[in-house]
Amino acid sequence: MTVGAGICVAERKLNVLGQSILTDVNENIIVTQPTGEAFINGAFLGVHSDKIGSRRVFPVGKLQGLRFMCVFRFKLWWMTQRMGTSGQDIPFETQFLIVEGNDGSNFDQDNHENSALYVVFLPILEGDFRAVLQGNSNDELEICLESGDPAVQDFEGSHLVFVAAGPDPFDVITNAVKTVERHLQTFCHRDRKKMPDMLNWFGWCTWDAFYTTVTAEGVKQGLESLEKGGIPPKFVLIDDGWQSVGMDPNSIESIADNHANFANRLTHIKENHKFQKDGKEGHRVNDPAMGLRHVVTNIKDQHNLKYVYVWHALAGYWGGVKPGVPEMDHYESKLSFPVSSPGVESQEPDDALDSLTKNGLGLVNPEKVYNFYNELHSYLASAGIDGVKVDVQNILETLGAGH
Repeated sequence: MTVGAGICVAERKLNVLGQSILTDVNENIIVTQPTGEAFINGAFLGVHSDKIGSRRVFPVGKLQGLRFMCVFRFKLWWMTQRMGTSGQDIPFETQFLIVEGNDGSNFDQDNHENSALYVVFLPILEGDFRAVLQGNSNDELEICLESGDPAVQDFEGSHLVFVAAGPDPFDVITNAVKTVERHLQTFCHRDRKKMPDMLNWFGWCTWDAFYTTVTAEGVKQGLESLEKGGIPPKFVLIDDGWQSVGMDPNSIESIADNHANFANRLTHIKENHKFQKDGKEGHRVNDPAMGLRHVVTNIKDQHNLKYVYVWHALAGYWGGVKPGVPEMDHYESKLSFPVSSPGVESQEPDDALDSLTKNGLGLVNPEKVYNFYNELHSYLASAGIDGVKVDVQNILETLGAGH
């Protein structure tokens, strides 16, 4: 018998607070109790395996006849939820699973009231590997373990999924996340974070109004329209469309319905002509006072804005930073071609990922990435920008080979 805090594997069953949640549990599944101050009804699931590989799938046990809700990625960037009652209903790329062992509405055979029981499964990171959950046609819950780099194949496997249980699903989720916080020590729970002041105010994002066709004049008109409607915003987010971007000569154009061209790459850290005073396409204004700073100062003064934010992708732009551009050469970007997980590929088709897979992404030299962000954000701060919305973050997981 393998025992954790309130959780054990006995007679090939995963028992949680005395109730069987999974049956036919694989013999290589191990249960490890958290160390130190930890959630009392929780334990880590892992596997004993003498096989290595950059991607391995391990069956845990069968889930049958119990209601669950899970959250999974239906494409590289986005998540959604699904409900079911058996293991085969659990999709690839599941990153959160809560199982209802008992809803507390019935009595046992001795006419005693059954307590509600909810069991949370949180797949986490261990070393260079990430874990996700999925189901198979035999109703087995599986752990899929991936490094994202064919050369990284060795893993420990003892702390892959944290399992927690209790009568209140909200408390169970909160306490499970806090236990994982203490275990990983790579993030802070919301309770320990200071909420930004922007959350106290109504704001406006330009995306749905303009998509990538946003201009300085359009931002001004949007603010005026909201003020006339009696709902003046206190902050504005200038979304995709303000940056200087361009395609490689041999790239294949990939324009979405919202006008975003996923083949474009960043060609300069400063704004494009649409956000320069009297700007003209193909001509750059060198005077900082005539660029983004002019726009920000104007809208803050005339519309009583507290904050102005701008959008950028984690890699600079959708297609990264363009190699061979004089203003960007010192970042030493090179074309890298994304390789996505089979679990992601099995989900909904994605035009952005397809474009990046064909055209590649201009990836800044990792040794230069701090310079890139510091120079980009220093310029934005000097222009009066108060913060950034960082998009396209998950693309990094497809670029792990060799890094």
